[in-house]
Amino acid sequence: MRKLKLQMQISINGFVTTDDKDETNFKFRDDEITNFDIENLKNTDCILFGKNLAEYFIPRWATVANNPKDNNYKLGQLLTEIPKVVFSKTLKVSKWDNTTIANGDIAEEIKKLKKKKGKDIIVYGGYSFVSSLIRHGLIDEYYLLVNPVAVGSGQPIFKSLTSNLQLTFKKREPFTCGTVLLCYTGQK
Repeated sequence: MRKLKLQMQISINGFVTTDDKDETNFKFRDDEITNFDIENLKNTDCILFGKNLAEYFIPRWATVANNPKDNNYKLGQLLTEIPKVVFSKTLKVSKWDNTTIANGDIAEEIKKLKKKKGKDIIVYGGYSFVSSLIRHGLIDEYYLLVNPVAVGSGQPIFKSLTSNLQLTFKKREPFTCGTVLLCYTGQK
């Protein structure tokens, strides 16, 4: 069965956005993280999104994929070429290339995707969508890119848990920019 991998950048105190929802104000990136992103996508053939993140993410990376001079060109090509599924209660038809819309029950839709033949599935966010996936126990591997910053308040991805979530440590990888990858497998 295919695995669902979560990859998200978080603050050192566990927030993925600040209260003003500016998701870019504490994300640290460098070539090492871009190379990690590319490696992490090599065994992936489906990307999941909630509608809000998709509206920003998909067009942004399509623009990067069309600009060979962009430092993230190779990553942009991968993110554009890999088929995407956007979960939305309001969208009925995709406005993006290589993207389908899922309107059904999140847990059931993802269970169906996991049963299909293929490589792993990755999800990048947003925080509300990911929180729902965590609450339903659908994440198999957590790739948390912990940024060297603490924020006063914001949106965590684990806020909807009703009991402790026990994870198993898999690996860690520090990056020159100060971000540290913490990888865990989910509880089965």
